[in-house]
Amino acid sequence: MREASPYLQQHAYNPVDWYPWGEEALQKARAEDKPIFLSIGYSSCHWCHVMERESFRDPDIAAILNEHFVCIKVDREERPDLDDIYQTICQLVTRSGGWPLSVWLTPDRKPFYVGTYFPPAERYGRPGFRQVLLALARAWREKRDEVEQVAANWAEGIVRSDALEPPAGDLPDRQLIASAVWALAASVDRQNGGFRGAPKFPNPCTLDLMLRYWKDTGEALCLDLVTLTLRRMAEGGIYDQLGGGFHRYSVDARWAVPHFEKMLYDNALLPPVYLAAWQATGEPLFRRVVEETLDYVLREMTHPEGGFFATIDADSEGEEGKFYVWDREEILAVLGPDLGELLCRHFGVTAEGNFEQTGKTVLHIAEPAEALAAAVGLPPEEVGARIRAGKRRLLEARQRRVPPFRDEKILTGWNGLMLSALARAGRALRRPEYTEAARRAADFLLAHLSDGSGGLLRRFKDGEAGIPGYLEDYAFLTAGLIDLYEATFAERYLNEAMRLADETLSRFHDGGSFYLTASGADLIHRPRALLDASVPSGAAVAVMNLLRLQPYRSDDRFRSVAEAVFRAHRHLMKRSPGGMAAMLQALAFYLSGPTEVTLVGNAPEAWLEALGRRYEPNLVLTRIDGPRDGAPIWTGKAPVGGLPTAYVCRNFTCSPPATAWEEIEPHLR
Repeated sequence: MREASPYLQQHAYNPVDWYPWGEEALQKARAEDKPIFLSIGYSSCHWCHVMERESFRDPDIAAILNEHFVCIKVDREERPDLDDIYQTICQLVTRSGGWPLSVWLTPDRKPFYVGTYFPPAERYGRPGFRQVLLALARAWREKRDEVEQVAANWAEGIVRSDALEPPAGDLPDRQLIASAVWALAASVDRQNGGFRGAPKFPNPCTLDLMLRYWKDTGEALCLDLVTLTLRRMAEGGIYDQLGGGFHRYSVDARWAVPHFEKMLYDNALLPPVYLAAWQATGEPLFRRVVEETLDYVLREMTHPEGGFFATIDADSEGEEGKFYVWDREEILAVLGPDLGELLCRHFGVTAEGNFEQTGKTVLHIAEPAEALAAAVGLPPEEVGARIRAGKRRLLEARQRRVPPFRDEKILTGWNGLMLSALARAGRALRRPEYTEAARRAADFLLAHLSDGSGGLLRRFKDGEAGIPGYLEDYAFLTAGLIDLYEATFAERYLNEAMRLADETLSRFHDGGSFYLTASGADLIHRPRALLDASVPSGAAVAVMNLLRLQPYRSDDRFRSVAEAVFRAHRHLMKRSPGGMAAMLQALAFYLSGPTEVTLVGNAPEAWLEALGRRYEPNLVLTRIDGPRDGAPIWTGKAPVGGLPTAYVCRNFTCSPPATAWEEIEPHLR
């Protein structure tokens, strides 16, 4: 029996004869001279479920699919390479994309027709799926030459779209970063934060870039735009006001009504931005969001052995958002009239509601505690305590509802992102439970998702690991291990990060770029990792890893690779700053250089607390017990007078040894 992906396993009734991507399906298509129908989706994709229900479970449509096509279903979260290739052609041909992605291929995997969601019969201005299937089957029989010519042209278009310039010429400079940041700043919604338009996505990489630019230049507007965005998101419906954590995106410009699925990567990428904003401003709201989001992940998305699950669906009981929305009567029934009325005002719950004309409300901060206290004539501390108590009771009541589906596959790359979030928060906030959760996750990944030959696997599900790792798996896990080393100073994590960085270069690097895959054996094209998407570009994170690890190397190899990548991506960074924000961050790190802090001996907790409160995006933090060779960052560092000692180094120049925080802190300014 053919193995099903987790995306496929949700549905017990499948009249379509689905195959996984692989040689069996391709051989069948060649042997029977049939085109391939490829459906790419993911477990929490709403329209994937709609198309499954409307078309794939329809016996008549299934019969057409089985008779005329070899049908393959792919989980995009397990096979980002296939998604990248065929999503690219969809965007080139239709000027749009999304999921479910519906692609028709020749038996040699070249696409000749593409779209996204198709209704079973014509509606919404879209052709009916049955009509499309019959037309394409007829074209395959009667117009084969035309079909194959289209397929050849489209395949060439995919290759051309991935072209990069050779890594030659001057390195990009600070002016490129400045131009990119101001272009992005011009598109920020000055009332609601975020980038103009709807739907509105959080874009953590871009926010992080703007925050770094503020640190480098002192441009207050950049800090103001980032903090505006973070506040508006934290107050809006995109943030789960009861349970913590972020939904995928907002369907409106005000962050009020979200698409309710929760992705591990969003809840891994946003806490570090909020943490950085807290370090930059000291604003308690930002710290609270970090802690509530990480607490949510540890409570709801964590495997018993330490890894993290991929997604939580938007729907429960067949309705999007049903688990999360409330009406006044429900809140009053749980809390009683007095506390219930207070919480309704705080969360903007009205009789009309704000969710799809249902009378239900997506909770959001309509009246902050301070304003509410003034309105009801109570001390702010008392109103705050009542709100917290009401939230706890509402969360307990919500937990008795039917929960959304949770996709329990564990993806190495996404887990690497969460590893970073927990390790950074554990170090900065002095929260040892976060550091311990990061340690357990790292040990789980290294134990269960190593392939036995020095490489990584992509996915762990139901006790089994599989699929060769992609660039993002190597890059994101390496970054997480670097962050974990800086939180624990356990050198086995640093050593593993160094090893994986070398593996990344040997498997994915080519001149001035990185490939998404270690090989292109079953693909029509080996795609490059160029642009940020829902997660940062794997190439950008790989380059940042090289720069963060360079102080531990006696040669310049890692720095030289980074410079070649910057040269090759120079024009792309200029042309598409929104898609290159992570690479621009790496460039900013390179141009400013690392801030190396070497601790010799057991540093006092007060030093670590003070370091954690500082926003130092270029920090490279290490600790040794005593004089030690083996890495430039350690060489020549020794304790003074038997006391814990710190050295701060920038641009190959080190401070005098310091034995008190008052001596260290000026060198960090």
